[in-house]
Amino acid sequence: MNIKIKKTDYDAIITHCKTGFPNESCGLIAGRDDGDIRVIEKVYPLINLDKSNQHFSIDPREQLQAVKDMRSLGISPLGNFHSHPETPARPSEEDIRLAYDSKASYLILSLADETPVLKAFHIDSNGVVEISIEVN
Repeated sequence: MNIKIKKTDYDAIITHCKTGFPNESCGLIAGRDDGDIRVIEKVYPLINLDKSNQHFSIDPREQLQAVKDMRSLGISPLGNFHSHPETPARPSEEDIRLAYDSKASYLILSLADETPVLKAFHIDSNGVVEISIEVN
């Protein structure tokens, strides 16, 4: 499975996460599956209720509004994104423990270096697999 994301959506994730710095930022991704390619058609920047630099919680009201919007647009929830303000773009032990949806894609944006690094992962009972991201 690979992920395709528009440059504008990629930039929106980076902007949202930089704005939330030094705390983690989060949001949802939505779109469609096209064979082995997961196409992100919309990102939903959401509030991190925890206001923490080590974990996040999505506001349930914002999540519900995002899902309603997805339905109205005919797109599906594909997973979520969040930032790691001080650590690499890889799932933490907490990220792995809280990855309840084996169908979801998990995007992590590291802000630890000057240049942000976005990576995607599939997490299930078999472990963590990095997924390639194509920005176009």
